[in-house]
Parts: sequence; C-alpha cells; structure tokens
Amino acid sequence: MLEIDGSIGEGGGQIIRTSLCLSMATGEPVRLYNIRAGRKKSGLLRQHLTSVRAAAEIGNATISGDVLHSREITFAPGAIQPGEYRFAIGTAGSTTLVLQTVLPVLLTAKANTQITLEGGTHNAFAPPFEFLQKTFLPLIEKMGPKVNVKLDRPGFYPAGGGKLRVQIQPSEKLKRLELSERGAIRDVRAFAMVSNLPVHIAERELKVVGRKLDLDKKKLHAIEETRSHGPGNVVWVEVESEQVTEVITAFGQKGITAEKVAAQAAREANQYLAADVPVGEHLADQLLLPLALGNGGVYLTQPLSSHSRTNFEVIQKFLDVKISVTKLEAGKELVEVRV
Repeated sequence: MLEIDGSIGEGGGQIIRTSLCLSMATGEPVRLYNIRAGRKKSGLLRQHLTSVRAAAEIGNATISGDVLHSREITFAPGAIQPGEYRFAIGTAGSTTLVLQTVLPVLLTAKANTQITLEGGTHNAFAPPFEFLQKTFLPLIEKMGPKVNVKLDRPGFYPAGGGKLRVQIQPSEKLKRLELSERGAIRDVRAFAMVSNLPVHIAERELKVVGRKLDLDKKKLHAIEETRSHGPGNVVWVEVESEQVTEVITAFGQKGITAEKVAAQAAREANQYLAADVPVGEHLADQLLLPLALGNGGVYLTQPLSSHSRTNFEVIQKFLDVKISVTKLEAGKELVEVRV
C-alpha cells in the first residue's frame, strides 16, 4: 500500500484527487494521511468527501476514514465499473473537481458512463463549467474519447444547487497530445454572467474588459441566468487560437466592485496573450493526469504553479513516467510527459 502525505507541496485537495484517480488506474491501494493539514479547515470537506465516495463507487473500492474532517483515509480499489451515476455534494463545493477525480479512469473504460453532479459549477479556485466545456474536454477529445457536458443549472457559492451532466464515450487508449505552439489567435470574446443580481453588474464588467482587451462591442456578451438557486457572478474571457481555446475567469465577491472583478479577468487574459503559449496555468495542471495515463505528450506553458509541481510528485509515486520541465526564453516552460 502506498503512503501519501497529504501535506506535501501545495498540500491541498489535488493530492487527494490525484491519489484516488491513480489508485483506481493502477489498482494500487493507498493510505492518505495529514490530509489538507496546513489549511484553515483541515481534513475532508464535503467536496473532498464526495470525491472519495465517487471514486469508491466507480472504482469498487474498500475505504475507511470517509467522514467529514477526516485527516486520514485508506482506499483499496477493485475493477473500474462504468455505468450511470449521480453524486450530490450537498454544498456549493465544486462539481468539476469531483469529476476530475474519476474522469481520467473512465476515458478508457470498457463501456460508456453517464454522471450527474450536483453542487457548485462556478467556484473560485476550481475550473468552472465553461473551462471544462471549451478548454479541457476538446483536448481530451483529440486524445480519442468523446465527452459531452451539459449545464442544467449553474451553482454559485454559497447557495450551490448547480447541476451538470456528463456523458463519456471511452476509447481503447489515449493518444499522445502535442501542444508545443499556440498558432494564430482566431478570436477573443468576453462574457459576464449574473444570477439573481442586476444585469448592470455584467454590463459594467464588460465595459472594463472591452476597454482593457480592445474588444469590439460584438465580442461582449452579458448573460442573465434565471435557473440558479442563489446570487452569483462570473466573468470569463475566451481566447481561441489554432490549438486551444483558453477560458480565463474571475468571480464576483461581496465587497469587490464589478470593475475590479473585470480588471482581474482582463489582466490574466492579457498575460496569457503576451506569453504566446497554448497552455495557461490551470490547464497545465489539468492535462498532467490524462497525459501520464495515456501515451504522454508535450505542452508549452507559462511558469508552472506549485499545484502542478505537487501533482508531478504524486503522479510519479504511482506511475513509471518521466516528467521534464525545460525553461525557455521569456518565462516559457516546456513540459514533457514520457511514458
């Protein structure tokens, strides 16, 4: 049984998700301890607990320690079981992070899988639905599988109540992915969504984003969402290039003006555009598991986060893969995963 210290490196929930996923993929039992030990609220929160139980159900695993605030779990997987599943977090915790735990092993399963997830769909510090739909999954499809996602209802913090559905059509194996250049920029567009809030918030945000990114009014889209259970606001910029469509987001918060939220999204979008790389900071982290479980690959990105480097460490405890990072000019980094 592998022993994984949940406080290593970045020390967050990604260590749990990656460990569970790779335990399922390899059949190697794992004991996780010191789970989120350095965080203000340590141990398993509702979102992490849902990930553990989703992995246990899909991976036919025997588990212990799967209770709220637990700082230690053991997980002994069986065979992957594709099928139809529903997982409800019960809070505004991120549905996309729960999906991240189980999706990689279902990409090469023996049959199709349908998953319904309920909770948060637009969370700070987690990939929002639009990133999943427009950035991550199109790249997964280049590797062979077909994954369709549908947003039935957005869920924002703190009300939650979001719902998304995922259909996974696996392939026998995952193809190698090459993203060593971005190619020409085809389009840049911006969106601002408000739920149970005045639409002028979205309009103010788009005015700032449009000015800072020099976008025509036709590229600015305000969305009034009526299905959500509570108030919420998100701004995102889509940068479509030859190789990838990057989605860069910022979330409205109490006490933060619409203009500041928009300025954050515009600043990060400008940084990505100036970097001349296909893979942004968050996508760099998301791609690691599929590449490590498939035929490897290479991608050019911005300076890696501590999140990504912690992911390297956990992956290499389970898999005999080599992950190299070559520093290039202008802060670019070339990541290669060799299997």
